[in-house]
Amino acid sequence: MKVNEPMSVAYPDDDAPGVLLKLGQRVASGAGPDGDIVGFASSCPHKGFPLNYNAADKSMNCPGHYSRFDCERGGQQIWGQATQNLPQYALRIDANGDIFAEGVDELLFGRLSNVL
Repeated sequence: MKVNEPMSVAYPDDDAPGVLLKLGQRVASGAGPDGDIVGFASSCPHKGFPLNYNAADKSMNCPGHYSRFDCERGGQQIWGQATQNLPQYALRIDANGDIFAEGVDELLFGRLSNVL
């Protein structure tokens, strides 16, 4: 992974778009040897708009109603209409460097449950 270049993923299924990010500095919720890899759902929890990553301030931003989420602080909402933080993946990185999502800390937009 390259610093500040989002990698598109889907978790827990193909109908749940998300993103992995290597932030370039250790964060409390980061995984990997540098503690700087995080993953988030990439649909806004407010109305489901697809979010865009802003590398300048390491935030995910909604073009619909302008909610913003801080990727360095676990997807905490920093502005806008959303009423919950951005769902963050619980990540595990194995000895080969493969990244696995093993859960998500918030309800994904449009779902009554994150369980398949």
